[in-house]
Amino acid sequence: MSEKFDYKAALKNIPHKPGVYQYWDSENELIYIGKAKDLRNRVGSYFNQDIHINAKTRVLVSKIRAITFTIVDTEVDAWLLENSMIKKHQPRYNVLLKDDKTYPWIIIKNENFPRIFWTRRIVKDGSKYLGPYASVSMMHNILGLIKETYPLRTCNLALTRENIDKGKFKVCLEYQLGNCKGPCQNFQTEDDYDNSIEEIKDILNGKIGAVLRRLKNEMEAAAMDMNFELAHRLKRKFDMLENYQSKSTIVNSSITDVDVFSIASEEKLAFVNFLKVMNGTVIQTQTIELKKKLDETDEELLTLAISEFRSRYSSDSKEIIVPFDIDLEDHPNIKFTVPKLGEKRKLLDLSQKNVQFFKKEKIDQYEKLNPEVRTERLLTQMMKDLRMNQLPRHIECFDNSNFQGKYPVSAIVVFKDGKPSKKDYRHFNVKTVEGPNDFATMEEAVHRRYRRMLDEGTELPQLIVIDGGKGQLSSAMHSLKLLGIDKKVTVIGIAKRLEELYYPNDQYPMYLDKKSETLKVIQHLRDEAHRFGITFHRKKRDKGTLVTELELIDGIGKTTAEKLLKYFKSVKKVREATEEVLLEVVNLKQARAILAYFGGGEVVASS
Repeated sequence: MSEKFDYKAALKNIPHKPGVYQYWDSENELIYIGKAKDLRNRVGSYFNQDIHINAKTRVLVSKIRAITFTIVDTEVDAWLLENSMIKKHQPRYNVLLKDDKTYPWIIIKNENFPRIFWTRRIVKDGSKYLGPYASVSMMHNILGLIKETYPLRTCNLALTRENIDKGKFKVCLEYQLGNCKGPCQNFQTEDDYDNSIEEIKDILNGKIGAVLRRLKNEMEAAAMDMNFELAHRLKRKFDMLENYQSKSTIVNSSITDVDVFSIASEEKLAFVNFLKVMNGTVIQTQTIELKKKLDETDEELLTLAISEFRSRYSSDSKEIIVPFDIDLEDHPNIKFTVPKLGEKRKLLDLSQKNVQFFKKEKIDQYEKLNPEVRTERLLTQMMKDLRMNQLPRHIECFDNSNFQGKYPVSAIVVFKDGKPSKKDYRHFNVKTVEGPNDFATMEEAVHRRYRRMLDEGTELPQLIVIDGGKGQLSSAMHSLKLLGIDKKVTVIGIAKRLEELYYPNDQYPMYLDKKSETLKVIQHLRDEAHRFGITFHRKKRDKGTLVTELELIDGIGKTTAEKLLKYFKSVKKVREATEEVLLEVVNLKQARAILAYFGGGEVVASS
């Protein structure tokens, strides 16, 4: 720590109490805000040399020149205060909650005969705001339902009792169309209008079940009184609300008021989804993006997001469903639940499905604009999945091919930064192996490849993939040990049957998720090596087949057949050649034998 700041002296003034701490730099700028259930212990941990902290946090600590703090009664109070202070000051090293949209709200206007409409602007005039709505289409669906079910005024007339009694207003076209009951001329009482508003509030708060029960009772009472016209109107309203409810996301009706959160994080970003559940119905959902600044843990990020969402939606739910335990002390008004089974687990799964989808969409969009970001993410993921200590920027994969033990070849393909580097592909004619011995063929190919790289001083790959199981992998490792590089490179074998991965000296295979990007890259490598090897093998086999055909001619041996193919390039051109041209390669007796074989003449015995 710099001599300019005596953190030991500062710690002496910080109490062992819950609260929020603030770090300031040399220019008196607020650079970080954090919460703690024990302020002194938490702040002291930043300066404790025995505790491992990441590089970004070390940079933060190096800039601290002053510490201030605010004491609160409980850790939950510190949690809420931290969020409000971060939103207000947005310090440089705190998580950035990215939310560049102004989401719409549904407003119940504070006035006589309240209007209901949507707005993006909140004015503190006593009106009731419900939302915000992350889905604009959902909001318009709700407003459409309200308009169809409850005739309300849309005009902005000052409908005071005095103005109405004086007859200042006349009904408009909306009344004629049945969209308004005409409160401006006393055709609808204020009590009747307010009853509709109360039902609408219940609907907007997710209490559709309560409204349906009330309508059903009124409908039955109207039918008992022989008021069938009223009963029919109530039945129509009941059916519309019931149909709307059936299209909502329904969970167990016993789940009355809970908030559900889940998180999906990347190296630099995290995404948190929020579901608001009221009376068995999901009434709100939104996902936000958080930009990491100090390699924050998922727990720290989720805790911050929960506070932000509850503040934004004015939620006072006493139960919060989360994917893992949150390290906050017990609070009489908040209960954190980590469900394992049942309806609450289904809710958490729904939230996680949403956040994973949102994460994929955002990352895909970003990577289309920044391909290098995708490469780094992919290589980082491969490094983690394959338990490597460096990024696999250079990968090589070996595959062998033979035909009934004949024409054995070995192929190597090279991937750089996760993509094929075809100019670096190589194939080997096997020299030391007789017969169908796949293990010996692999051993020869690996030894020749890396013997040459070592001799030429070429940089070795970070990852070697062997197409095959334990046997091929052991053969490859034998060659690498002879060369003294078996500890310098990560080597794995991939078996075709179940796509299992084998490590040297590990009897149990590793299985990656079938949808894993790491597995897809390895499969691509294996398929490329197989394709490249088979292509070379077929050429060699075809050439061998042609040589064999020429050897059927009397007086033509293997060496002469190969000379003919090398000169004429194909059997067809040998067949079409004249005696004069054939004599460029073979003697007269052989030329006449070739002509006779292909029907171009008869063999004439030499004198």
